[in-house]
Amino acid sequence: MGAWLHTAPGRYLLAWEQDRLDHAVTDAFGFHALQLGLPELDGLRANRMPHRWVASDSLIVPEALALPPPLDPLLTTQPGHETVALHCEFDALPFPNASIDLVVLPHGLELARDPHQTLREVERVLVPEGRVVIAGFNPASLWGLRQRAGRLKRGLGLGRDQPLYLPSAGDFIGYWRLRDWLRLLGFEVEAGRFGCWRPPLHSEAWLQRYDWMDSVGDRWWPVLGAVYFLVAVKRVRGMRLVGLVRHEKRKVHAAPAVVANRRRETSEMEF
Repeated sequence: MGAWLHTAPGRYLLAWEQDRLDHAVTDAFGFHALQLGLPELDGLRANRMPHRWVASDSLIVPEALALPPPLDPLLTTQPGHETVALHCEFDALPFPNASIDLVVLPHGLELARDPHQTLREVERVLVPEGRVVIAGFNPASLWGLRQRAGRLKRGLGLGRDQPLYLPSAGDFIGYWRLRDWLRLLGFEVEAGRFGCWRPPLHSEAWLQRYDWMDSVGDRWWPVLGAVYFLVAVKRVRGMRLVGLVRHEKRKVHAAPAVVANRRRETSEMEF
C-alpha cells in the first residue's frame, strides 16, 4: 500500500484523512495513544497525550510522505511528546488490559491478518470511555466498484498484468458491517462520515478538475464516498439488579387477648 500512496489518488486520500484525523483526536484526553498501521499518515500529530506509539506489522517502515501542514495552527505536535515506532502483530497487542486511551486505525483493519481479532484486541486494551478512530475504503463507491471489476477481470484471466486501482492487499470492510462489529463489542458510535467523491482516475490534473464533486457529494450522495471515517467510544455498562427488591415491614402479631369468662362458676357441686 505504501507505493500506492505516492500516486495521485493516494495523496488525495491521505490529505482528506489527515485533516479528519487532526480534528478527531485533538480533543481526546488521556496519557496513552496508539496508531495501528499506515505509518505514512501521522494520525496522532494533533493529539496532546504524552505517550504515543505507531505500530506496524512489518519490519520495513516506509518513509513518511510530505503532507501539507494542517490548516489550524493549533493542530501541531506538542514539544516533548515523541512518537515511538513499534513492531507487533495487530491481533496480539503488547499492552495490558485497559491501558490505552485512544486507538487510531487508518486502514489498519483492512491490512490486518485477522480483522475480528484485531478489533477485539483494541477493545481489550482500551480503557472504559476510551476512543477508537477508524478509516477504511468504502466498497459501495465508485472506487470500490472499479476495484471489484478489476478483480473480476483477473479471475476471468483478463488483464492479469494490469494493476488494480486500489491496493490489492487486504479486504475492504463495509461501513455498516463495521458498525455491527463495534456494537457487538460494546462500542457506541459517536460520529461517522464519508469522503473523497472524485472519480477513480489516475491523473492529478483530472482529479483536480473534479474537485467540485467533493462538496456536491457531501450534500447529495454522502454514503458513496470512497472512504469512510468513524469514531466510537468503549462503553462499560454497570451491573443492574433484575427486578425490584421489596423491603416489606414485618407485621408484628398482636399478643393474644385474655378473655374473661363471664359465666358464673359454682364452687360447690350440686347433687
